[in-house]
Amino acid sequence: QVQLVESGGGLVQPGGSLRLSCAASISTFRFYAGAWYRQAPGTQRELVAHITTNGSTNYADSGKGRFTISTDSAKATVYLQMSSLKSDDTGVYYCNRLYNGMPIGSWGQGTQVTVSS
Repeated sequence: QVQLVESGGGLVQPGGSLRLSCAASISTFRFYAGAWYRQAPGTQRELVAHITTNGSTNYADSGKGRFTISTDSAKATVYLQMSSLKSDDTGVYYCNRLYNGMPIGSWGQGTQVTVSS
């Protein structure tokens, strides 16, 4: 099955920015929506943003105005550009493919985002 690999996380101060990448070996996001999820410490994984195959984007309220989800031209990578980061954004970020709004792929290891002074 298609494997997705998350990268780009790290430690950043409040107000900083990070760009997360979700890389697939094929152009899978031509056929499936791509999504980013966050799992904060001690919580369930929550949807942060997704982008459909026609480019429509949606964001959870927590990231609206600060996060931007996009794909590369080959539709093999989904990005999450995060700006004006705050401590509540801390967590492990995972990506997945969506079909009818539901994640269908296996979950990878994610990439850790820590926002702290």
